[in-house]
This record gives sequence, structure tokens and C-alpha cells, in this order.
Amino acid sequence: MAEAYIVEAVRTPVGRRNGGLSAVHPADLGAHVLKALMERSGADPAAVEDVVFGCLDTVGPQAGDIARTAWLAAGLPEEVPGTTVDRQCGSSQQALHFAAQGVLSGTQDLVVAGGVQNMSMIPIAFASRQAADPLGLTEGPYIGSVGWRARYGDQPVNQFHGAELIAAKWDISRQDMEEFALRSHQRAARAIDEGRFDREIVAYGDVTTDEGPRRDTTLEKMAGLKPLVDGGRLTAAVSSQVSDGASAMLIASERAVREHGLTPRARVHHLSVRGEDPIRMLSAPIPATAYALKKAGMTLDDIDLVEINEAFASVVLAWLKETGADPDKVNVNGGAIALGHPSARPEPADHHPPPRTGAHRRPLRAADDVRGRWPGERDDHRAALTITERL
Repeated sequence: MAEAYIVEAVRTPVGRRNGGLSAVHPADLGAHVLKALMERSGADPAAVEDVVFGCLDTVGPQAGDIARTAWLAAGLPEEVPGTTVDRQCGSSQQALHFAAQGVLSGTQDLVVAGGVQNMSMIPIAFASRQAADPLGLTEGPYIGSVGWRARYGDQPVNQFHGAELIAAKWDISRQDMEEFALRSHQRAARAIDEGRFDREIVAYGDVTTDEGPRRDTTLEKMAGLKPLVDGGRLTAAVSSQVSDGASAMLIASERAVREHGLTPRARVHHLSVRGEDPIRMLSAPIPATAYALKKAGMTLDDIDLVEINEAFASVVLAWLKETGADPDKVNVNGGAIALGHPSARPEPADHHPPPRTGAHRRPLRAADDVRGRWPGERDDHRAALTITERL
């Protein structure tokens, strides 16, 4: 059976909103990690058969196939193509899926997967509404669809509403979410201090480390914030951060590993994507996890580490309640609440967690593919799930 290996994985630090990376052209962010990826891996750039990048809100500097633009901006061979994919906040993870599937199918041997997003420069959900304003299309992607209205009526379609529905359905209090958010910041700060991200980060100018973690945050500070909606449980403190950055990884077949003298760091074990109720939307990681484990013939006991996108604290807390997973194995280095929304550029697959003895690491990653603003205009309701085995 064919195998797909992750040979190398790099990323920029994650810049916070209007932070150190906010003025950097997205093509240059992408070029930065692509150049570093090829240098670190030692692979011949001309042997790469495709570059698959995740990116959403592909307007302005993120338009025009940013995967190809970033590759060329890096000074890499012109004969190598590129394509950009949009599965909302799981876009870069979907890029990995497509790259691995190309290798697993036997049609490709060496593919780059990654993504880039400058959310400071191109505001969240800009492409779904503001970009269409000059055309007189101001109502977003759902209003006006007879079929959509017949099925879902006029219910709000945004991630904030979905996160509130989840908190209510799984009886998750504001205090529960704030305690979770505090742990996310504490875990991220500890991971930075212990150098767990050092290998994967490629500094960009003076930006050498992730800007998102708030070391001085407290439960008292969080308790003083106003809810996002009157009477709601959610606040900015329990939400993922707007962020900027890029990531890239090299996916190789057994033949490419052999011919190029590469050293695999991980093996792709399973890839899948599942949908969910588009109104509640953010609960998609729950059915996606069940589906993936069943298809892979595994249980959560077989998984050493789990990452669930912290779009909101309620998302992960509901997943924990529903699956019964061990919280100590979930988002061990913090998540999007502290490190920034993964958007189109999640961190590489190997997060350098604390060493565990006598077992290969099998991380499970689920990104709930949602995207929106308040009042929310554009969201999706799927979860991409990847199981990899660290070698």
C-alpha cells in the first residue's frame, strides 16, 4: 500500500491582529516558509510536482492563486505549478489532504502543502460581503436562495450564534469557557518557554515568536468583559484571535524519500471531512471524530495527542463532553484562543510536545471549518480531520 510522509514542516510565528506581520504581503509570507521548507528538507525544488496552499478571502493581495504567486516570489522554479484551495478555516489542512491524496494515489511523489493568511490586511469574511458591495450584492451568500430558505428559513448563519447554541446544548457555562481559555494561554506560554515550537518556526524579521498568548490574563480580567451579544455566554476572551502568518510542509512518497535521501518525520494515517448542521455548525468535529476513528479502525485510546480548533471554547468543551476524551491530551500546547485562529495556516503537524516513552505519536487534528464576523455573514459547517503518526 502506498504511503504519504511528512518530511518537513515550517511556519512563521503567528502574528496578532495589527502586529508584527500585519503589513507583510501575503505572497511574501508564503514565500518565506516555502524557501525555508526547501532549504531544510534538502529536496530538489524542481522535483516538486505541485504546491497546494489554503487561503480564503482571496481578494487583493491574496487573489490570483496565492500558492503560485508565493512560490515564484520565493525565487523557486517557474515550471512548478500551484493551486489555492478554500475550505474556510480548514483550508491549509485541506491542502495537506489534497497533497497526501496525490501521493497516496501514486500520481505524484513530491508535493508541497501549506497556506497563508493575513487577516489584519484582508478583514475576516471580506470576500463574502464587502468585496461584492460594488456589484450591489450586499446580503451575503445565503439571502436570496429559495432552496436555502426553504430548508433553513431565516435562522442566523454565523459562528457566534452557533457557538452560543453549542454552549446551551451541552450546558457549558461562561466560567467553564473562561477557565478553558486561561489554560489555553498558559499552555501556549509554557510551550514557547520550553522551546516546543522552535524547530518549526522561521522568524520573519524581528518577529521571532508567536504574538498571541496573553501571559498576564486572568479569570478576573475575563469576567469583566461584555458578552458578544446581550444575554450571551461568549466573550472575546473565549474566542480565537485574528492573526497573520503562513505555513508549509513537504509531502513525499516512499520513492521520493528514497530517491532524494529524505528523512520522514510523520506518516499520514487517515484523512476525512464531514459536514454538520449549518446553523449550529461548530459542532462538526464531534461527528467527524467518530467517523474518522471508525474508518481508521481506532479508538481515542490509540491517539496520543489531539488538536481541536478553538474557534470558541465551547467547541472544544462540547467535543470533550461528547467523546469523553482525556483533556490532558487535547491542545497540549494551547490552541487558537492563545495562538491565533488557524485559518488558512495552521501550525505544522508535529508540535514537539513533551516526550512520551515507548510509543509513536498519533496526533489527531480536527479543524471546524467556520469563518465569519459579527453580525456573521459567511460560515461553513464541516470538519476536516487528519490522523498522523510521528516516526
